[in-house]
Amino acid sequence: MLSVQYTYMASIKTGNAAVATLLQYLAPIMIIIYLILRKHMVLTRKDLSAIFLALVGCFFLLTNGSISQLSVPKIAIVWGLLSGIALAFYTLYAIPLLKQYDSLVIVGWAMIIGGFGLSFIHPPWQIDFKNLTLETYLYLAFVIIFGTMIAFWFYIESLQSLSPKETSLLGSLEPLAAVLTTVFWLKEPFEFFQWMGVICIIALILLLAFNKKSSSNNPSKKDEKPLGVS
Repeated sequence: MLSVQYTYMASIKTGNAAVATLLQYLAPIMIIIYLILRKHMVLTRKDLSAIFLALVGCFFLLTNGSISQLSVPKIAIVWGLLSGIALAFYTLYAIPLLKQYDSLVIVGWAMIIGGFGLSFIHPPWQIDFKNLTLETYLYLAFVIIFGTMIAFWFYIESLQSLSPKETSLLGSLEPLAAVLTTVFWLKEPFEFFQWMGVICIIALILLLAFNKKSSSNNPSKKDEKPLGVS
């Protein structure tokens, strides 16, 4: 969890949120590559379609079709790619833990260990709390509770009933939720290419749902189950 969050934030700091999110959501591709190489999964046209819809949908939502927003320093790209690798690792290696512990226990200990480890790099006791306003505390609490604890808890919990591939692909709903929040809360305009991104994400959800339904209705085609990682 520490590596996922730290590399993502570092990519935003050195570049921008659009590039950081797009690179992080290369994780489904990394997961599928792993499953092909280690678990001998067969790559299907539906897999390729799902990856395409996820990446294109995120791109349109985050950039509104403007390639100029993808012009960032190389270090931002490095951090973003590391974030994608970390998310793929986090998704795959949470599965063996879920066989022994509750998802909330996993997330809780991940936050404690991650926070303790990072304290040696950025000691919290060196922060000048006098300069922090009430608004800063509220934003910090929101990031901790909703952006980290609840978000990662739901993500890990979904691995109980979805495959790593499906979970990581459905994670592309995150930028959609972020954009919709800016529209309804900050009154930002919602433009044409962002609508195209919404259509791509909705199509992705329908594709995954249809694929799961067709697998359950076809006894000869078993649905992909959560797997043990070695």
